[in-house]
Amino acid sequence: MSGEQKAEAKVEQGKGKLKEAAGRLTGNERLEAEGRAEQAQGDARQAKEKIKDTFKH
Repeated sequence: MSGEQKAEAKVEQGKGKLKEAAGRLTGNERLEAEGRAEQAQGDARQAKEKIKDTFKH
């Protein structure tokens, strides 16, 4: 299950980067901010999984 959650975190980070880039290209500040927020969520989820792995081993 941990591997699945890590993959979800990577997907979330990727979607955030795409949204941020699209917002930057179109000049849409709200979309850009949403993209940064999604990236931060993905980063947090990934960090949580790394911590869980550290304590698991």
